[in-house]
Amino acid sequence: VMAVEELFFSRNATTAFTVGQARGVALLAGAEAGLAVTEYTPMQVKQAVTGYGRADKRQVQEMVRLLLRLTSVPKPDDAADALAVAIAHAHAGRIGELEARLAAGKRTGWVWERGRFR
Repeated sequence: VMAVEELFFSRNATTAFTVGQARGVALLAGAEAGLAVTEYTPMQVKQAVTGYGRADKRQVQEMVRLLLRLTSVPKPDDAADALAVAIAHAHAGRIGELEARLAAGKRTGWVWERGRFR
């Protein structure tokens, strides 16, 4: 599976084009490898990681550090961003699976322990 963040640029068109090209290459590589690609908006990533869709970059980085039990915030910033997208995808998958089981009327067998389902 491949999880990516949707692009959001409001000012710098040059940066948007460069990042867009790199993103296109990454998406093509994922598709050619047969991966299922899931996209998340920046707000969805922030909501999943911090519980607040308008969290700032430092809040997201600190939550990534805490959730992954790291000694320091991942560097460079892009690494923390990538980990945040991965965390958002992991949360979405588990919640989706739980909702599907509940909708099917099945006992989930999941237990909430230490801030997450197990």
